[in-house]
Amino acid sequence: MKNTKDMTHGNSAKIILSFFLPMLMTNLLQQIYNFADTAIVGKGLGDNALAAVGNMSSLTFLIIGFSMGMANGFAVIISQNYGAKDIGRLKKSFAASIKLAAVITAVLTAVSLLFLRKIMVLMQTSEVIIEDSLRYGYIIFGGLAATMAYNMSACVLRALGDSKTPFNAIIVSSIVNIILDCVCIFGLHTGVEGAAAATIAATFFSAGICFSRIRKIEELKLNHEDMHTEPQMYLLLLKNGLPMALMNSITAVGCIVVQYFVNGLGVAYTSAYNAGSRYMNMFMLPGVTAGYTISAFTGQNFGAGRYDRIKEGMSVCIKIALIAYAALGSVMVFLPRALASVMLNGEDTISLAVRFLPISGVMLFAVDLLFVFRNCVQGMGFPLVPMISGILEMVLRISVIILLIGSFGFRATAFAEVSAWTGALIMNMSAYLYLIRRYTNKNIKFNLTANNFS
Repeated sequence: MKNTKDMTHGNSAKIILSFFLPMLMTNLLQQIYNFADTAIVGKGLGDNALAAVGNMSSLTFLIIGFSMGMANGFAVIISQNYGAKDIGRLKKSFAASIKLAAVITAVLTAVSLLFLRKIMVLMQTSEVIIEDSLRYGYIIFGGLAATMAYNMSACVLRALGDSKTPFNAIIVSSIVNIILDCVCIFGLHTGVEGAAAATIAATFFSAGICFSRIRKIEELKLNHEDMHTEPQMYLLLLKNGLPMALMNSITAVGCIVVQYFVNGLGVAYTSAYNAGSRYMNMFMLPGVTAGYTISAFTGQNFGAGRYDRIKEGMSVCIKIALIAYAALGSVMVFLPRALASVMLNGEDTISLAVRFLPISGVMLFAVDLLFVFRNCVQGMGFPLVPMISGILEMVLRISVIILLIGSFGFRATAFAEVSAWTGALIMNMSAYLYLIRRYTNKNIKFNLTANNFS
């Protein structure tokens, strides 16, 4: 299959780098157009509009993160079937994933639109920004089908070793997004709803490109029989996808609580926290990408029973994460004011962001490594450990922000992030070391047909 890649043979480092680099560019472009969206909103509409968009970020992570977790979980099963060369089960798992994704999208869209205003009120959203937040949110969640379509199709392609098509899709959608942002905000003066509409339109473009590629892959061409999937396959997909989805959503709950306390401090703090979070998300990209890379690599090799290759892949991805930390963490530590000034206007707001960025930058290695270890455990088919680590993240975020915000003020938000990363990293690293020792020492061959993911 052109563009797809069997990761169970060949030089592990070369395979990982050839997969990692296009995906890094994909994720980087996604962050660039998210960054551009933020900068255009901040510079074009002001800090209050930026606060309104930023106020939605934790809630967006709650809903969209759930759908992404499901897609990633489904992709693990697809990857393992591909690695095992079981094309029949590959097709059935793909068909079942499409059906489940459609149902999940419909439910999430209805729930998010129905309860959006109530959640905004519970988050202590300021009256100054609540209407803008709602206008932005209704469009983003109303277009959830586009987001799920892209995430699902991109995850399937990556499970089969194709990281180039999602990259090409993001190139197109990034250009579309930035152009539409400028047209809507500076040309049509639409406000924050224009930025939201531009994001959804761009996502439709990226989903369409990925779908067109999937239709050309022979192993994914479905017939009538493939669409009639046995109930056990749905259960297997849900058993792997649901814990990953819950992990994202549970983590998001902790972020929402932090956002609650930030909103209680005032609109300037909300703007500063949004700007700092955007940079943090951008600079952890290499770690995130290394995590997605090891997930696909692990899934295929776990399905093929090639556990030593998983260790080789982990060594490469850990090095990638640490090199990225050394480079990008330093920027957050030594250039916080320059970074904050790109997105923010007011001196007070910029000064607040300067308090957040260096603390996060010093400990950026923890979240980079977290993505690598957590995704490897997921790729081995053990999603409950990452889910439990998500609960730990939530508990640590909430506990630290409650305990420290009175003493440290806005800096407590950074301490909350750092503590959550560190706790989750320790748990996932321990799980990886146990599992890889168990499978390599005993040479256990995992049974893909058994519904025994734990």
